[in-house]
Amino acid sequence: MSHRLPSFLALSCVGFINSAPAFAADDADAATDENTRNTIIVTGTREQLDSPKAIAPLINTPRSIVTVDKEIIKDTGSATLIDALRTVPGITFGAAEGGNPIGDRPFIRGFDSQGSIFLDGVRDIGAQTREVFAVEQIQIVRGSDSTLGGRGSAGGSLNIISRLPTGREDFISGGISYGTDDYKRVTGDVNYRIGEHVGFRIQGMYHDQDFAGRDAIFARRWGVAPSLTIGLGTPTRLTLAYYHLSTHELPDSGIPFLYTIANTPNTGYSYSQPAIGNITTIGGQTGTVDRDTFYGLKDRDFRDSKQDQATIRFDHDFGNGLKFRNTSRFSHTYQAYIFLLPDDSTGDVFGTSPTNTATGGVTNFVNGGYVWRRANTRQGTTDSLINQTDFYGTFDTGSIKHSFSVGTELSWEDTQRGTFVTRGFTNAAGTELLSTGSTITPRCNATTIARHYCTSLFNPNPNDPWVNYASDTSNIVAPIVKSQPIADTLTDADTKAAYAFDSITVTNALIVNLGLRYDRFHSKVRPGLPVTVPNPVRYAVDRTDELWNYQVGAVFKPAPNVSVYASHSTAAVPPNSLVGEGQEQNGLGTITVPAGSNATALQIATAQAVSDSLKVERTKSYEVGAKADLFDNKLSLTAALFKTETRNARVTSDANTVTFIGKREIKGIELGFNGRPTEAWSIFGGYTYLDARITDGGFTALTAAAIMNGAVVVQAAKTVQVVSVNTGRQFPQTAKHSFTLWTDYKVLPGLSIGGGAFYTSRVFGGYADNRAATQNAAGVVTVSPATKIIARSVPDYWRFDARVGYTINKNLDVSVNLQNLTDKVYFSQVYTNHYAAIAPGRSAFATLNFKY
Repeated sequence: MSHRLPSFLALSCVGFINSAPAFAADDADAATDENTRNTIIVTGTREQLDSPKAIAPLINTPRSIVTVDKEIIKDTGSATLIDALRTVPGITFGAAEGGNPIGDRPFIRGFDSQGSIFLDGVRDIGAQTREVFAVEQIQIVRGSDSTLGGRGSAGGSLNIISRLPTGREDFISGGISYGTDDYKRVTGDVNYRIGEHVGFRIQGMYHDQDFAGRDAIFARRWGVAPSLTIGLGTPTRLTLAYYHLSTHELPDSGIPFLYTIANTPNTGYSYSQPAIGNITTIGGQTGTVDRDTFYGLKDRDFRDSKQDQATIRFDHDFGNGLKFRNTSRFSHTYQAYIFLLPDDSTGDVFGTSPTNTATGGVTNFVNGGYVWRRANTRQGTTDSLINQTDFYGTFDTGSIKHSFSVGTELSWEDTQRGTFVTRGFTNAAGTELLSTGSTITPRCNATTIARHYCTSLFNPNPNDPWVNYASDTSNIVAPIVKSQPIADTLTDADTKAAYAFDSITVTNALIVNLGLRYDRFHSKVRPGLPVTVPNPVRYAVDRTDELWNYQVGAVFKPAPNVSVYASHSTAAVPPNSLVGEGQEQNGLGTITVPAGSNATALQIATAQAVSDSLKVERTKSYEVGAKADLFDNKLSLTAALFKTETRNARVTSDANTVTFIGKREIKGIELGFNGRPTEAWSIFGGYTYLDARITDGGFTALTAAAIMNGAVVVQAAKTVQVVSVNTGRQFPQTAKHSFTLWTDYKVLPGLSIGGGAFYTSRVFGGYADNRAATQNAAGVVTVSPATKIIARSVPDYWRFDARVGYTINKNLDVSVNLQNLTDKVYFSQVYTNHYAAIAPGRSAFATLNFKY
């Protein structure tokens, strides 16, 4: 059987595939048939997808695009979306302390793309960790592309293509994996033709593992994805698909940073890195923080999630090059966690004083060597209902050829998010709190250590018994329960959109690509209220944004297999774009309600006024590049030079108010290669350089303390504004240099050897300095310049992987994957402060693939 995988993944005029292929290649082809297994994997050489927005082949698309094929996913041993995306240069992964701290948060060209992930072309909102057991391929579009997907997409977007029924043959395929650190994974894929034109397909997965070099943590999950297509091989097709994924894990937050700006011993500009290796505290304690050090608590910490998605898709081919598609999807996601955050904010790691102090006879451990086990909690759901309609095809106007797509999108999204609390305990503001030591200062003393709120930096015990009390100072044991419904925040949004694209072939050597999209995005937030409010009355804050985005590009083809292009595109990120499902930099305004009361009309009006004053963040991208398909179209080479500018970023003004003067700029180069230069050798990867700068970070407020003469206030405290320490600095969570290479070579018939090399340069989390304001008796304020500047960051790293594969016969093959061969200690995610996520150590697993 020939290996028929989709090829020309043109994403409208930017090369973004917006739906899954109606005839997905079966999962077992590459795993069994030797000829099939070694067919070319160059994106630019395959057939064009049956997709509404696949209006041009990649080589004719003026945009930098990367496709991670199922072969790469399989050969690299990837099990999650993040695993697969690590093969793509220029993508880093962000950490957080709330919202979606552990789920998927990819950064593309320096921008958070969590809200720009699509499944078969439909926005996939909701905090989650995505699997790949039912994935055909992953497409990454780089650069501003709100014209394709709507709101967001400032740096690029991801489109995940599902596996759906194929009418070519019946098969049963799958894989069984077992490895070090109790790694166990089973996948299955069954395709069955019920009749001549009816196909059924179902994939399933079970996964269970610990993590190499990390103590206590684990991840377990299972999923199933059935689908049915009626009308295979006919002009009219109806596809019904369902997807379910359940996860249960002990989440890993990694290692705390060593220094804060308040206690760093370094002067000038310095790095504050995670406290790993040999550490000496301010009090002179010396110890070693090993890579397996885990600060969480088995008795308290957890993360559970569920995703359920139901899709109905109708396709009709009118003939004469005209087609129609309508896609409807309902999605429901649930996430609940108590997520340990090894907090460094009060200086417990390095310490604040060489000598411990005492309060009320209780020793305060301020000389370092401790970590506060801060617990961030969340529980909530996200529901979405989206309908997309596309009319697309080809027509001619004289000698000029058009490949077009027009469509509409209607969507509704709703989230409810709360926390885990101790029932009945509230603080002075009427807010329910989990008892974690947050009300005790300093954080780490004899009492908090006895209650395991704090633990040793060097020897934490994840098996410490956790007892939850009614408060930080109470001895009454209380259960951990969900926050009361009135305390939960409710957010909903709806979108109405229309778009049009046209790829215009003026001559064989000149192609013009155009796109235009209009979105009307309306969102509403109903904040949670203090639980002490009698007869609470919800209030709402909302806003509506009308967004116009466009893209224009030109392609010159000096030869059929070579193209040179230039393009310009835009993106728009409105307030509340993530609908509360991530780190919302520009969320709708909220108000502070006094304990024991409802919001007043004036407070609500003030909150609405804040919401109305917010602005849409705008991004523009400019790109030039070249593409070539060489070796009889078996190797694709790409190069792109680009510039991205953002304005209206939300920052603090010089009047200490929210304003929209923030600016960011990225200049970069991207190089890519993908294909099979010879029958025995395949190669995939590339290099990315990103000069990502915050050109205007706004201002930071400094407070000059009041001047007192005994009990008399001579001068009241004053606030002054200074230029933000972020201005002129590298984007957080963005690597300047990144390189990836995955290659495989067939050394003997049936035997292949492969491996990968992955490099990421230093990644920054955030910046801080020690500028201070003082005033004299006359009220004259003086700002002392910074003598210390810290950049919380993680160092660069190389990681190497290897793979050996052997085809036993047409039904069986076996492979062994070795990951992180050198057992490199490196960090895969970094947060603005507090902590960085540490990557697993060396691991290995074997997989037996089968197909019948």
